[in-house]
Amino acid sequence: MALKVAVQMDHIARINIAGDSTFALLLEAQRRGHALYHYTPERMAMRDGVVFATIEPLTVKDEAGAHFALGEKVRVPLAEMDVVLMRQDPPFDMAYVTATHLLERIHPKTLVVNDPAHVRNAPEKIFVTEFPDLMPPTLISRDLDEIKAFRAEFGDVVMKPLYGNGGAAVFRLAADDLNFGSLYDLFATTFREPWVIQRFLPAVKHGDKRIILVDGAAAGAVNRVPSEGDLRSNMVRGGAAKPTDLTPREQEICARIGPSLKKMGLIFVGIDVIDGNLTEINVTSPTGLRAIKRLGGPDIAVEIWDKIEDKRAAR
Repeated sequence: MALKVAVQMDHIARINIAGDSTFALLLEAQRRGHALYHYTPERMAMRDGVVFATIEPLTVKDEAGAHFALGEKVRVPLAEMDVVLMRQDPPFDMAYVTATHLLERIHPKTLVVNDPAHVRNAPEKIFVTEFPDLMPPTLISRDLDEIKAFRAEFGDVVMKPLYGNGGAAVFRLAADDLNFGSLYDLFATTFREPWVIQRFLPAVKHGDKRIILVDGAAAGAVNRVPSEGDLRSNMVRGGAAKPTDLTPREQEICARIGPSLKKMGLIFVGIDVIDGNLTEINVTSPTGLRAIKRLGGPDIAVEIWDKIEDKRAAR
């Protein structure tokens, strides 16, 4: 059955289709005959309790520079859609939180992927702390004395924003790094929230594995290897994508967190694992689908749409 699918995203003109998971989902939805509609978060409105969006019919093509075409704009109640894909990138700020509140008004009658209430309640760097035994030692704080004590205990650490994304503002601090005071001041001025401080994992030089879970089950993975001279393995920061399989430890991690993801309606999730340590659970707009397929892995977009269609049919 053809579905009406609205995708809430950063404008499609600005995406890099070679690595964009949203684009992989759009291509697969179009292949199945679903009607696609595009809108950006600022085009949402709520009037007297009814959530509207100004949407545009969308067609996509896997051709860089000519990857989309949009039709005439029309204002519609989002409840008229069968599915809404919430796929705008972080930062996870109050605008993002507000979008989850608006989409919660139409879910689950309109299936929102991922469940907006649980997207709001599961920020990736906080939700992951529900599984502390799977993680490296981790501190969430902006208190100078707490951070100093953590550094004294573990030596080399990584410091990053609690609500950052894409590897932005991620710093390694060696035990004797004289930049700590300046970096603390910079973070204190830039970020109002607490920060994440984790024990540095030297094995990150061999890769930071992105594992995709669909409705709580592991579906595929890609190993992201940092470029020379950079700590960060994110592909948007120059990390190289390499094929990989799951180790027994990584299978254990997926088995532990999978039931919680499924219960929370988090259909499409990407987790980050370094040397057997879970570091993040990404529920907002995970990447990796196109890299996994390009490296000979499964077409996970197919599995995601199979799951979405099953959930729609069950309503």
